[in-house]
Amino acid sequence: MIKKIILIGLGLVFAQCSSDLEGLNENGKAFTDVPGEMLMSNAQRELADQLVNTNVNNNVFRLFAQQWSEAQYTDESRYNIITRSIPERHWNIMYRDILKDFDQAAINIEAEEILNVSAGQFAEDTAIKANKLAIIQIQETLAWQILVDTFGDIPYTEALDIENINPSYTDDEAIYTSIIDNLNSALDALDPTYGSFGDQDLYYGGDVASWVTFGNSLKLRLGMHLADVNPTLAAQLVSEAANDVILTNDQNATITYFTTTPNTNPLWVDLVQSKRKDFVPADTFVDVVNELEDPRRPIFLSDPVNGEFIGAPYGDNITYNDYSHLGALFYTPDLEGVIFDAAEVNFLLAEAVERGFITGVAADYYNDAITASMVYWGVSDADAATYLAQPSVAYATAAGSYKQKIGIQKWIGLYNRGFEAWTEFRRLDYPQLEAPEQSRFDAVPLRFTYPVIEQNLNNSGYSAAASAIGGDELDTPIFWDVN
Repeated sequence: MIKKIILIGLGLVFAQCSSDLEGLNENGKAFTDVPGEMLMSNAQRELADQLVNTNVNNNVFRLFAQQWSEAQYTDESRYNIITRSIPERHWNIMYRDILKDFDQAAINIEAEEILNVSAGQFAEDTAIKANKLAIIQIQETLAWQILVDTFGDIPYTEALDIENINPSYTDDEAIYTSIIDNLNSALDALDPTYGSFGDQDLYYGGDVASWVTFGNSLKLRLGMHLADVNPTLAAQLVSEAANDVILTNDQNATITYFTTTPNTNPLWVDLVQSKRKDFVPADTFVDVVNELEDPRRPIFLSDPVNGEFIGAPYGDNITYNDYSHLGALFYTPDLEGVIFDAAEVNFLLAEAVERGFITGVAADYYNDAITASMVYWGVSDADAATYLAQPSVAYATAAGSYKQKIGIQKWIGLYNRGFEAWTEFRRLDYPQLEAPEQSRFDAVPLRFTYPVIEQNLNNSGYSAAASAIGGDELDTPIFWDVN
């Protein structure tokens, strides 16, 4: 159930005692309305934190992608997500802390009066307001995509009505259709000749042209997600978007973290401030990058064992010091968070060429994707070129179909972007990961099960959704996952 809570919590001051009994419940010093811009910034921060963090109460996607494993407490590596109520935590963060804040931000901004009397200033303020609303709508599209790709059918049309504690669920493919329409409307509304949020935009500093590029990149991603179930629509979306997408790292959507709390990268909180040694690189990942002699290894990994990087057996209880560890960069408090990047987009374009959705050379986009990742992580041009020239990496000679070539390199390139790494594994079926022997489930999960609280408090909605998707199980695929 979506909790009936709107966390505003800004500037609240307890009312002073008064002999006026009716006034005891009134707080003249409290904010009654939070500026929409502030709510938008908060939703951006919450969204970035949820994608970036590795707290197993909230985010197990690096584990599900088998890029990382756990050292001692291995429940999540073995696909037990019930004990810590992980589905409920993810659900609440996405609905309550992100989507509701975006929704309220739009309501508050829409309600703002434009008071300038001069015609020119009125036109500018109106355009800025329209840009703000469109940027919020684009980010809502991203949040809905993440929720659908996590659960399948979810509450949608009734989800953000805090008076409705039993919202109905909407078909996952129908939600995609709706959010694509919303995304198109937002893109049509953006006008880069005017500003928007300025510094209150934590991703692009209010640059509207960057939001056009981001929106098209998201449209490209949604189109490629539909490739196996609705290729006609997929081709249309991809061809419409492809001319203005994130192609270089300077266009990446990122958030800046700082060296002091509470504004550090959540990874630092999970890996350093907690003083726990819970996470290690998994052998499933380390073995692949070792075999390919990937020059990102000393960045992704640290502490070679007898001169070699050794990954921990995925899902096993292990002794932390017997294996290599995460790269030093991931222990820095101000490591930036990445929401969308050039590597992902170029891989999507390579696949789009292979599917005939756009013209071009798949190998060129594939090389550009790998190069963008290399550049981002600080690999030299010479080392990147050597890597690309290897027969096991070069597009013409690497093993398998285009899905295998792209899938494996994309999985590597999405290191530290666990949600999309898990999504692309499900969508492309590469690499071919298997559940560990000790797993409570005999396959890598294809979705989260619904929060237990939904079964208890919204049973009618839950039961209908579980039946519609084919069962509330970890191996029930999302609608786009047909292979």
